[in-house]
Amino acid sequence: MKTTGLDEARAAKERAKAIFAGKASVVGIGITRVGDGYGVKVNLGAPPAADSNLPETIDGVPIRIEVVGPIRKR
Repeated sequence: MKTTGLDEARAAKERAKAIFAGKASVVGIGITRVGDGYGVKVNLGAPPAADSNLPETIDGVPIRIEVVGPIRKR
């Protein structure tokens, strides 16, 4: 498995913002460690629809999706 560099992950993060915007309830997007490299972490406020067809990679960069619930001010 090819490791992904930080610059590649940053570029994929920008693309992920556009790709996920209309497909899921995104509450945050960041960069995370994946093995010896980096990936994009997408936090969702609710589970995605069954037909949302969310990508597992963007330009070879792994995508990690987690449903964390809504973000609220304390």
